[in-house]
Amino acid sequence: MEETEDTSRDEDLSPECSLEHQKRSESEPSCVSVRSDGSLNMLVKFKNEDTLTDQSSVHQKRSESESSCASVRSNESKNNPLHFKSADTQTNLSLEHQKRSEPEPSCESVRSDESMCPPIHLKIKNKQTDVSHVQVQVLNTFRSNLMKKFERLCEGTAKQGNPTLLNEIYTELYITESEGGEISNEHEVRQIETQSRTATEDTAIKCSDIFTALPGQDKPIRTVLTKGVAGIGKTVSVQKFILDWAEGQENQDVQLIFPLPFRELNLMKDKTLSLSDLLYVFFPETKEMEISNDKYKVLFIFDGLDECRLSLDFQSDVRLCDVSGSASVDVLLKNLIVGNLLPSALIWITSRPAAADLIPSECVHRVTEVRGFNDPQKEEYFRKRIRDQSLADRIISHLKSSRSLYIMCHIPVFCWISAAVLEKMLSQAESGEIPKTLTQMYTHFLILQINIKHEKDYEKNVTDEDMILKLGKVAFQQLVKGNLIFYEEDLRDCGIDVTEASVYSGLCTQIFREEFGFYQGKVFCFVHLSIQEHLAALYVHLSCTNHNINVFDQITKQSLMSKVQKQKSLDASLAALHQSAVNEALQSKNGHLNLFLRFLLGLSVESHQILLQRLMKQNITKNSSDSRQDTIKYIKEKIKTMSSPKKSINLFHCLNELGDHSLVEEIQQYLNSGTVNKAKLSSSQWSAVVFVLLTSEKKLDEFDINKFAEGSNDTKKLEVFKKLLPVIKEARSVRLYNCGLTDEGCAALTSALRSHPEHLRQLDLSWNKLGNSGITRISTILKDSHCKLEKLELRKCGLSDEGCAVLTSTLRSNPEHLKELDLSWNKIGDLGVKHLSAGLKDPHFKLQKLELRCCGITVEGCAALASALKSNPEHLRYVNLSGNELQKSEVKCLSDLKDNPVYKLEKLYT
Repeated sequence: MEETEDTSRDEDLSPECSLEHQKRSESEPSCVSVRSDGSLNMLVKFKNEDTLTDQSSVHQKRSESESSCASVRSNESKNNPLHFKSADTQTNLSLEHQKRSEPEPSCESVRSDESMCPPIHLKIKNKQTDVSHVQVQVLNTFRSNLMKKFERLCEGTAKQGNPTLLNEIYTELYITESEGGEISNEHEVRQIETQSRTATEDTAIKCSDIFTALPGQDKPIRTVLTKGVAGIGKTVSVQKFILDWAEGQENQDVQLIFPLPFRELNLMKDKTLSLSDLLYVFFPETKEMEISNDKYKVLFIFDGLDECRLSLDFQSDVRLCDVSGSASVDVLLKNLIVGNLLPSALIWITSRPAAADLIPSECVHRVTEVRGFNDPQKEEYFRKRIRDQSLADRIISHLKSSRSLYIMCHIPVFCWISAAVLEKMLSQAESGEIPKTLTQMYTHFLILQINIKHEKDYEKNVTDEDMILKLGKVAFQQLVKGNLIFYEEDLRDCGIDVTEASVYSGLCTQIFREEFGFYQGKVFCFVHLSIQEHLAALYVHLSCTNHNINVFDQITKQSLMSKVQKQKSLDASLAALHQSAVNEALQSKNGHLNLFLRFLLGLSVESHQILLQRLMKQNITKNSSDSRQDTIKYIKEKIKTMSSPKKSINLFHCLNELGDHSLVEEIQQYLNSGTVNKAKLSSSQWSAVVFVLLTSEKKLDEFDINKFAEGSNDTKKLEVFKKLLPVIKEARSVRLYNCGLTDEGCAALTSALRSHPEHLRQLDLSWNKLGNSGITRISTILKDSHCKLEKLELRKCGLSDEGCAVLTSTLRSNPEHLKELDLSWNKIGDLGVKHLSAGLKDPHFKLQKLELRCCGITVEGCAALASALKSNPEHLRYVNLSGNELQKSEVKCLSDLKDNPVYKLEKLYT
């Protein structure tokens, strides 16, 4: 689906979908919805002696101030009585709730005629009273408010108000069960670039089915952790899940949903209260409900783990099992996630990848990953977003013409930004070049938003330059600190007055947001991380060109570069600034300044500086062309000495922003002509090969070392293997035939494949001196439950019966996927075959083709194979025992099985 609104964070509702912004103009209804066909016979019990008239009066008052609503439906809820436990009615609201500045709407919804009958009987003063209308008010209103909160996305500025029904524009996202692997801390744009050209056959999971086990999975799923980069669609997925449930479409076995975003929970980090009290603060209606272990099937949704500022200490011994027991908010959440509190409750947590490991793996029953839009979904989004289909076709065509832009379209928020810019530029006689780089696209987006600001009535006292510089300063300082959401104290630390920030959020609603949640408190954020990075780069660029300031000289962190700079005279030239920025970005362990660097360099191009003059007065550098060439030269020198492929790839993106494509075009010629394996390439050129292959539109279906290194020169092949490891780990089929690979090379290969074990389908390591130790290293990948290798070729690898035992043990731990195995020309002997046969007896072992040529096998080994086939006759279809000098009588035990229809064996070569 797409993420079109909110934040720098990992994906909040997209700017075009500003749900949070609506909170400014009218408070949001607090709502939880419970629905199920069977809830009609539910008893509603009031513990006080108030009359029906009193209750109606209370509801009347509430509809004027804030709606309470709960809708109950679900086959499992038939016999669950709903207890209203407070002696005082809903008039006694929390102080926090009463603080809300504007009344919230009251809404009632009757989903069907069935909800009116049979009536619910309310026991008051020992009299049975027909109160079906109470059910409508107390229960259905709750669900209706939830529907009202989540049913719309706001495209354009919230002030203008161009609401779009979520169901009309929603585009299904590509969500899968996540690979195991390691938590990725690299820049999220880099992760998107990796995913964009990695072919995958993973089973897609619909948003509504994240708690539903896939075929073959029989373990119950209580806690789901959904990860994904900023803007990829996690928050909108949450919105869609809740909306489908509130509308009675999906997950009707769930009776209560409590959405509790971490950014709002942060505001309560110093509070001590019970879980019941916490829910009451966010959902005052829960005061009347008795939420305990077995009353309802409850789902808690904690959106934005990466924004959490609570101390989630899962090593703590503080155990809390009672919903009425008081503790700090972080202790409440820890006990809820672990399962001490409400162990039957479902938990859904969303997070950006870097923060996903804050939750211990033993507490998570399923990890899913939102991968954004695949290529068909990108086009679907633009065709839904742009009404003029011929214009939509032109936009799609333009984005496809720029690989860097089309890759970014995997992020729904970037699709929204591109649609906003290109719809205007391609549909009007707009002067200027159509954006072809990321920097151009984001600058045009900024211009578009500033123009919208000019249409507002109250912007007259705020100049564009003043606002952009101050927002840019916040963006840069918080980016350096790693903050993507800001509270009042963060802004004060940056020298920004909170009132001033509120004004900016009102002027540029699609750039900078001030949000109010259920709980009282302001949260500030940029609409998306990339917008923060662009504004930060703009601030740094303008500080240099307009004020002769190199902001990197003012960074207080004591990096080696900063120390060196302090020892020499300050140089505020553009070239010096760029070199400082390049060095800072390269020193970052997780690459958090990578996109910022691309933007900064792109802003210095002369044509771009002219574009910036539409925003504000800017001093165009006299020697900008010389500065650009100096920067290009500096980056190319860095690429020559770069040992990290990831960092060199970002430098190539930087060259692209600077308009230099010389290295890439040179390598393209080699690749297109098929002569790259004959060329003597420099280290810079090999880095360019990696960049070209990893940003190619073509999926990496196969990597063959012989296409890059000719002949029998094992030393050269091994060098090429090491340089191209980033490409190898993304390929589906890897052929490293006869390339001098040893145990040491196996260690490097294993390390590379560990991050994405689910991609690899075929691996050929034949004619390499791996030995048993090399096979042991490779086995660490094969035993990974996410590894789905189907074909493994290990001809003449120095494998003995010992290595065969290790390999068999590994395959038995993950036997579902391997279909073909070739161990020919290894001296495994009968003992090795016996090890292998022990694995083949396992009914879960689904090997179909087995090559054992020239392996020193005798009649004893044949008997072991025949025994294995008798135990597991369903899968093996092909066996090749050629070169083992077996007599016909010695293989009779196998040939008899071939002729027996009970067995699947079709071909036997001896």
